[in-house]
Amino acid sequence: MIAGLQAPDHGRVLFDGVDATHLTVQERRVGFVFQNYALFKHMNVADNISYGLRVRPRRTRPTLAAIKARVSQLLQFVQLAGLGARYPAQLSGGQRQRVALARALAIEPRVLLLDEPFGALDARVRKELRRWLRDIHKQTGLTTVFVTHDQDEAMDLADRVVVLNDGQIEQVGTPEDLYDRPASPFVISFVGEAIALPVTIADGQVTFAGRELNVDAYGVRAGDAKVYFRPADIAVSRAGAGELEGRIEALRRTQSGMRATVAIEGYDQVVEIDTPTDTNATLGGRIPLTLSKARLFPIDPDVVHGAGEGI
Repeated sequence: MIAGLQAPDHGRVLFDGVDATHLTVQERRVGFVFQNYALFKHMNVADNISYGLRVRPRRTRPTLAAIKARVSQLLQFVQLAGLGARYPAQLSGGQRQRVALARALAIEPRVLLLDEPFGALDARVRKELRRWLRDIHKQTGLTTVFVTHDQDEAMDLADRVVVLNDGQIEQVGTPEDLYDRPASPFVISFVGEAIALPVTIADGQVTFAGRELNVDAYGVRAGDAKVYFRPADIAVSRAGAGELEGRIEALRRTQSGMRATVAIEGYDQVVEIDTPTDTNATLGGRIPLTLSKARLFPIDPDVVHGAGEGI
């Protein structure tokens, strides 16, 4: 719909506050980068990049010299100088994706759309291209919409993230907002790793398996609820007694200490927590646990959260 390939059932598409809903694909000047590159196999790199310029109507088409100069500039920009005569089959996956991006940039787009552009690449190349794409964005200043199911990509690249669930927007915010201030149980469960404990709220107190938790219940109605927290938010209690108690089922050494796999009493799943080396944690031993931060959400029987669609 942003590119103009489909019409919205309702609502509008605005570019810089200007209604673009009824503009044609050509009038919108949107650059599109596909997951599978979508390069023309029978064209060399230079011809692929210049395609959008060469098919313009004669009155708006740049001269051949201008097109050649633009291609040369973009090859330099995407770090492929000297490869204009090669064909897509002669390039690596990362190089092909750079060509696809150069082709999208050739038309001087107002908006750049990236549809899971790194999905077909291995982890190392994805990481390199992420860093490179951040630099490209800073240099061009283009508004860029990046679709991905990879949360690391979303958090690494985005200024603003939209989380979709079953076609509905769950939350819009910065990566920090989504991770530290999730607006719903779905968001905290979908973005990053989270543990959910079923609790009961009564008289402003939150209890789990008969233990009172130090969790703020202000503004949350009494009844059944869930406490959500990240693995980094639970730790071995230094005070001796803890809000929770766990049994250590596995231990392994890390650079900062020990990583313990812990079965929390009253909870049917294990969690992994970092424990300092001086806690004397032993396999099979019991340890007191305390929460440093948690989010409390009431259980709404009328709301069913489905699988996440993407970011």
